[in-house]
Amino acid sequence: MNQRPESSTASTQNAAQTKPDASPETGASGQQDIQPEDLAQALLSGNYSGIYKRFSPEFKQQISEAEVAEMGSDFIQGVTAFNPSTVMQLNGSEQRVWTSGAGDKGIIAVFDDSGTILGLSITGLSTYPDSDNALTKTAMALPFQGEWLVFWGGSNVLNNYHYEYASQRYAYDFVQAVNGFSYEGDPLRNESYHAYGQKITAPADGVVTEVVNDIPDNTPVGVMNEKEPAGNVVVIDHGGEYSFLAHLKQGSVTVKKGDAVKAGDVIGKAGNSGNSSEPHLHYQVSDGADLFTSRSLNIRWKDNLHPLKGQTVALKPHIQP
Repeated sequence: MNQRPESSTASTQNAAQTKPDASPETGASGQQDIQPEDLAQALLSGNYSGIYKRFSPEFKQQISEAEVAEMGSDFIQGVTAFNPSTVMQLNGSEQRVWTSGAGDKGIIAVFDDSGTILGLSITGLSTYPDSDNALTKTAMALPFQGEWLVFWGGSNVLNNYHYEYASQRYAYDFVQAVNGFSYEGDPLRNESYHAYGQKITAPADGVVTEVVNDIPDNTPVGVMNEKEPAGNVVVIDHGGEYSFLAHLKQGSVTVKKGDAVKAGDVIGKAGNSGNSSEPHLHYQVSDGADLFTSRSLNIRWKDNLHPLKGQTVALKPHIQP
C-alpha cells in the first residue's frame, strides 16, 4: 500500500507527506522561499535554485542542483500550466500532486512539516480513456463503516500507483486517520493503527466465490508477505463483476464460499495480511474471479461518489421508506 512513485530525479528513503510552512521565509537574494503550494509554478518558471534550496540534506546527497535544472527544463517543454490535483496530509507530512493541462505530465512532491522537500517526482502520465469511462454496471457502496481516508485512488499513477497495472488499475487503498495520523502509539504494532480490526462490509448484493482467512497479519508492521499478495481476502460475485476485499485480519472473515450477502453485511475485519505495509483495506472490482488475470473495472459508486487520493469518505445513511 505504501509504495510510492519513484522520483525521476531521485527518491528519498522516507517519502511520506506533510504540512506547509505557516509563514514564508525570505532568502538572502530577497526572494521568498518556495512554499509547498507554489512548487509546480516554480518548476514551470524555471526557479530550480529555489526548489533545490527546499530539498532536505538527504535528498541533496542524491542529486545536484544542475541535474534538477537539466531534468526540469526538459520536463516543462510544451507545458503552459500545472493544475493542482490532490493534497494528502498524513502522519505529520504532506503529499501534493499536480498535472499538466493536457494531462500528459505530472508532479508529485512530499514535504515535512516545515515545508522541506523530502521527495519529488516528475513524470509522463499515461491514460486509458476507454476503461476510465466504462463504469461497473453495479453501483457499489463504500465497504466499511465510519470515515476512511483514500490513501491511493484516482485515474493516474501519481494519485493511484495501481493505475499502471491493468489487473489493479482502479483499485483503492483505504486507511483510517484520526487527527491526521493513521496510528497512535507504537507504529510497529498492528493494534496501534485505527483501521486494524474495523468492520468491512459487502459493497453490494452478491455471492461469495472465494475466502482466504488463515494468513497471519504482518508483524512487525512494515514487513510484507509478498508470497501471498492479497492476504486474507473475500471475493464477491455481483453478476459477472467481482469485488475483492483484501488484506483482512487473520481469522476475522465471517462468510464462506457460496454464501449470499447483502450490501452492508459484515464480511470480515481490516487487517495487515499479504503484501501490506500497514493495516488498511485494498478494494477493487474486476471482470473475473482471478485477481491477477482479470481486468480491474472503474467503479460506479453509490451516492455519486468519486473517491480520490487524500479525501475522507464515509457511507451516507439511507432512511428506509
